[in-house]
Amino acid sequence: MTTNLTAAIYHDEDAARAHFEAIRWADGRVCPHCGVIGNSTLMQGKTTRPGLYKCKDCRKPFTATMGTIYERSHIPLHKWLLATQLMVSSKKGISAHRLFRTLGFGSYRTAWFMAHRIREAMMAGDTGPLGGAGGFVEVDETYIGRRKGVDAPKGGFRHKMRVVSLVCRDTGEVRSINSEAITGGEVATIVRNNVAREATLMTDEARLYWAVGREFASHQRVTHARGEYVRDLAHTNTIEGFFSIFKRGMRGIYQHCGEQHLHRYLAEFDFRYTNRIANGVNDNERAVIALRGVVGKRLTYQQANRLAA
Repeated sequence: MTTNLTAAIYHDEDAARAHFEAIRWADGRVCPHCGVIGNSTLMQGKTTRPGLYKCKDCRKPFTATMGTIYERSHIPLHKWLLATQLMVSSKKGISAHRLFRTLGFGSYRTAWFMAHRIREAMMAGDTGPLGGAGGFVEVDETYIGRRKGVDAPKGGFRHKMRVVSLVCRDTGEVRSINSEAITGGEVATIVRNNVAREATLMTDEARLYWAVGREFASHQRVTHARGEYVRDLAHTNTIEGFFSIFKRGMRGIYQHCGEQHLHRYLAEFDFRYTNRIANGVNDNERAVIALRGVVGKRLTYQQANRLAA
């Protein structure tokens, strides 16, 4: 489905607010102060800002953006919706410079911070272990970028950031973790925390997975060193395909990522891959899912830069 970027919700503030209210309050308007549903009224007056409601129970005012990543933002809501649509529909991501030019911001930092807040909304909650009911889960690790303050050795990956990703073939869900170290113990902990014990684990021949693999229903390995990439149902092609998209986006679109921000970029690529066309989710539906994720999440500019100094 092609997104109509000329739609009113991307250019008109009233239309954008009505669209977001319909998504956030699909089951009735909820007061963020006391939690009462459907017992509020729209406040009207010459000096009253649009979209302000008053709860009849606790008598406190609220808007749809309260308690979301949009709270206290000076950016118009319709620009938030447009930025979200652009980010969720760009397979390899969209740079902050592109958002800066497209949305007409006065500062690049505004676009950069906006993108990080949208990534915060894309972070998935706890959906339980992957591979339940005997599913297939592929696991692999990769290296990207460069860690701050670590010199590049003549060989090896000590200076690079480490990522461990897992994908469930049955549901199409992918999870990526910024790992402190690629060691047997670290990787085993990640696998245990994210994979159901009744699942079949699919990995390459790396020894990292040999011990932890015994804890699952089955552990199938393919030996890439011998040119073996598929053996019946055993392969890691799915997770390697995800890494291909992730690396093309990080190198071609974003180009640089500090380690303190890597978890948000991983959340962005995980979100788009999990909610992709192959899983029955089109661009507009993906945007709605992202908009539902803005509730209960806040990210200040100071928090985003806390580790950057």
